[in-house]
Amino acid sequence: MTGITLRRLDAARNMRRFYMLDVQPDLFGAFALVREWGRIGRAGRVSTAPYSTEAEAHAALQRQQRAKERRGYRPSSP
Repeated sequence: MTGITLRRLDAARNMRRFYMLDVQPDLFGAFALVREWGRIGRAGRVSTAPYSTEAEAHAALQRQQRAKERRGYRPSSP
């Protein structure tokens, strides 16, 4: 994935999580919002949500990013 990677680190709670978001074309000419999340260093879970247009998929990505940032996730540094 080449999209957005967010991380949530809290040593006091032993929390090391990641959340990745990306918009990708699917095989049928539509677009999908691909989300992957889990504990850093482990295999994550993946979910794909289909959208008719790329603009709708990017809008969903931005909504999801804002929601995760409200919960304490921050963009990862390169």
